[in-house]
Amino acid sequence: MPPAFVHRITKYDPADRDERGHYTGAEETVSDHGPVEAAYLAAVTAFADASGIDRLEIREPAVAGFVHFGAEPPVEGHGLGLLFPPDLTGYHDGAEVSLPVALELVRAMLRDQGVWCRLEAGGTFTVHVGWDQYVYVGSDRPCTDAVARTWELGLFLEPMAASPYAAELEEPGNTQTADEDFWTHVQTELASRQALLLEETCVRGAARWHRLKAENLDAVRAGLGPRALLTVWPDLTADVDTVLAGLPEEGSVELVWEAPDGTIGHAIVHDTDHEQLAILVAGARAACALPVHVDDHHPLLCAVLPDSDGVLRARW
Repeated sequence: MPPAFVHRITKYDPADRDERGHYTGAEETVSDHGPVEAAYLAAVTAFADASGIDRLEIREPAVAGFVHFGAEPPVEGHGLGLLFPPDLTGYHDGAEVSLPVALELVRAMLRDQGVWCRLEAGGTFTVHVGWDQYVYVGSDRPCTDAVARTWELGLFLEPMAASPYAAELEEPGNTQTADEDFWTHVQTELASRQALLLEETCVRGAARWHRLKAENLDAVRAGLGPRALLTVWPDLTADVDTVLAGLPEEGSVELVWEAPDGTIGHAIVHDTDHEQLAILVAGARAACALPVHVDDHHPLLCAVLPDSDGVLRARW
């Protein structure tokens, strides 16, 4: 059950809204990286303290992929450079972080630095950061003192029936579990195809790619990230020139290739940057082009890693 008490916290005075609720005042829709931002963080802290929360779970983490919608330009590392290593280990669905780390995630989201996630403590407490400096805090308690503290900080609160960023768990998602039956299917495909391409996604907007063969399957399995979405594609083709020649003249595709050192690279290719590809994939051993849009995806297999107890909790 979602928290019973939800508040929208903003720097926008309700008196400056029109009849449709649209803000018409002079406040900027980006973070000031200063006292107002600090007030937001202090307000979230007040609600967490009032709710008895000192740790939060990261849910549905994402980073900016090839499309960035933020009002500010993305920064290197998505604003996570001081919180997680470059490979984003520890930033995954279900990862538990301390309140100070959660606050830094809120700061990165307020700054549109390319990171987004829901922060939750079961059905007890939630923090969602939306567009234009809108923050939604939910608790199973009224948090009267936190409400008063937020007003003291110069911010505005509006009670809400629910956060518009609450997880829509009723929507169909990927519910196939990457259990032993799944891996048996992978082995069957390997037996007939000799090699496969595995897309491992622990964070939306960021993926790791593996070229699967019978001899490395166990090693790849052992290194997969928690709750990863696993998508199995046909193997790369050694005819790289034909792959490049077949790229569409309009639209975008994801190009995946094996570099001379055996590493797997990938990039979103637009119809305007085909000329740069020759440099990017120089010496590639093999390659393939995959659709960008989910509706066009037709993988061989797709499943999600369960937790160590065999239960699938990730929300993809």
